[in-house]
Amino acid sequence: MAEEFDVLVLGGGSAGYAAALRSVQHGFSVALVEKSKLGGTCLHTGCIPTKAYLHAAELADEARESEKYGVNVDFKGIDMAKVKEYKDGIVAGKYKGLTGLLKMRKVQVIEGEGKLVSQNEVEVAGTTYKAKNIVLATGSTSKTFGLPLSKRIITSTEALELDHTPKSAIVLGGGVIGSEFASAWSSYGVDVTIIEGLPHLVPNEDPSIIKQLERSFKKRGITFNLGTFFKEVEETAEGVKVTLEDGKTFEAEICLVAVGRGPVTEGLGFDEQGVTLDRGFVITDERLHTGVGNIYAVGDIVPGLQLAHRGYQQGIFVAEEIAGNNPVIVEDINIPKVTFTEPEIMSVGYTQPKAEEKFGKDQIEVTEYNLAGNGKSSILGTGGIIKMVGVKGGPIVGVHGIGSRIGEQIGEAQLIVNWEAYPEDVATLVHAHPTQNEALGEAAMALFGHPLHG
Repeated sequence: MAEEFDVLVLGGGSAGYAAALRSVQHGFSVALVEKSKLGGTCLHTGCIPTKAYLHAAELADEARESEKYGVNVDFKGIDMAKVKEYKDGIVAGKYKGLTGLLKMRKVQVIEGEGKLVSQNEVEVAGTTYKAKNIVLATGSTSKTFGLPLSKRIITSTEALELDHTPKSAIVLGGGVIGSEFASAWSSYGVDVTIIEGLPHLVPNEDPSIIKQLERSFKKRGITFNLGTFFKEVEETAEGVKVTLEDGKTFEAEICLVAVGRGPVTEGLGFDEQGVTLDRGFVITDERLHTGVGNIYAVGDIVPGLQLAHRGYQQGIFVAEEIAGNNPVIVEDINIPKVTFTEPEIMSVGYTQPKAEEKFGKDQIEVTEYNLAGNGKSSILGTGGIIKMVGVKGGPIVGVHGIGSRIGEQIGEAQLIVNWEAYPEDVATLVHAHPTQNEALGEAAMALFGHPLHG
């Protein structure tokens, strides 16, 4: 007889382990199948290690500029082997903690690659496991557009394992991943060029935010070529050569392929069991049910934002759904986002163009508060803006910001949007001084029509 569980989760990344942990809290028997390491992309090759690298980059920038604050530091450069050691230590600690947590909560972890073999069975290394409910959470992997990877043509996974600093780098893709690596490498002293086929960097952000980031990158010496896709990437005697569709060429020591991430679903039996796939993504209803048996899908394999915290939320959501608790749906538009470039970007809700499209151009009002008027931002030496998008006579539907450390303000920003606060609701709240958080209050006061410092 096959071992049977109430809930079986296929994949131990952010979405998968969140579903497993919450299911156990409901008293369900739970198994989690993972072919590699618990924690998935986020912990091992994504969120955590990249932000460790970005913190090292922030320290490098502060060391270079310390004299203007009266602190005399002799900046001697970047020791990438040490940075990698620091990053690996953070990852190892979090991995140990997660492994211990799942063990303590009595989640049965099954090592190996799982395959869906029926509507209520998963096979791992020749052993079949049955489940009343199955949660597909197999995650994503870096797209390469067929480019042959090597020591010089790499994805973010290989980039995180470098023990040296290249003299120059071409980054294919100016989205979140490409922009974050470009930002970190520039701080490390690398000569960086971004190739982005669309007209702008971080194209999903509000136009005001994009303008600020591109201006800041230019000021930092990060070059970028926009509006033309690459045609070919080849290795040369000295490094790599990238040829664009218009014939323009760029050369550097290495090339980072950061053109997005694709779902990991091929060969796992999903389509054979009737699960609908579209370009590899699992199609679900709004409650994350696949339409087949008691099979759900969560995280990066579900079309939409590929964010760890979206995965956590969806994993918890499905556990609540299985428990019959009718959880509240959080649409992708209202999921908070942070891009950890320098300067940082935070956003939640509608951009101005999307709001005008949704509610009508004449029904939208916006305000931009310049961080030059914020005391803490001046102390930190950062510029930037907070932008609020509101419906006339109605709630704030979008909050966007750019500036050093501004990502820390996403907490209140997402509450403003998700609780459908009106400008006057936020304007009357007290925001502690001197903090960057005051900028949210100032923007709300301006949107309300009563700016204090603007």
